[in-house]
Amino acid sequence: MAKTTQIKQLTEAVSRLESPGEVVEFLRGILTPKELTEIAQRLEIVKMLKKGVPQRKISEDLGVGIATVTRGSKELKKGRFKNV
Repeated sequence: MAKTTQIKQLTEAVSRLESPGEVVEFLRGILTPKELTEIAQRLEIVKMLKKGVPQRKISEDLGVGIATVTRGSKELKKGRFKNV
């Protein structure tokens, strides 16, 4: 199965969830605890970047590599995360 098909199926499954509680249960079921934590941390990185926090400070505050923060910054510059 092509990756784009798998991503489409995942997107459709998530869009059918009706409440934040359902989303949490879905994510806990499909992701490992480490993956869930990493995704939540990446969201925090994006929020901090949008507030203008310097990348090095984000890296230090969250205990993540600068490359992870830079990746978030690049995605933000592409116009992603408009609703975050």
